[in-house]
Amino acid sequence: MTRNRAVPPAVDRSGPRCYRASMSRKGATSKPAPKGNGQILVRNVDAGLKRRLRRLAERNGHSMEEEVRNILRNAVKEESRPETGLGTEIANKFRGIGLEEPIHELRGYTIDPPKSDE
Repeated sequence: MTRNRAVPPAVDRSGPRCYRASMSRKGATSKPAPKGNGQILVRNVDAGLKRRLRRLAERNGHSMEEEVRNILRNAVKEESRPETGLGTEIANKFRGIGLEEPIHELRGYTIDPPKSDE
């Protein structure tokens, strides 16, 4: 005697929909994910990388998922930061401390290493 299994409906992949599985008393259901919360699925992650991510998450007191979100957030934040030179960063750091005269650049001077008594 063979059982007839219910065939799942065809999955509509025509739009950018993201579904979240949830369990209820009646079983698993799919609900549209709240807007503004996207999901990313990363396949073929090296087992060693996954282990290192899990250890990093444990050290920081996060779940591995939260740790990956933080890594992604920080990677994008650094990318969007305008790149400036070291001199500009130092000047911005000390701007407004009362120095009225410009600091002259010392280009073309060579610095000899200190001599030791050895």
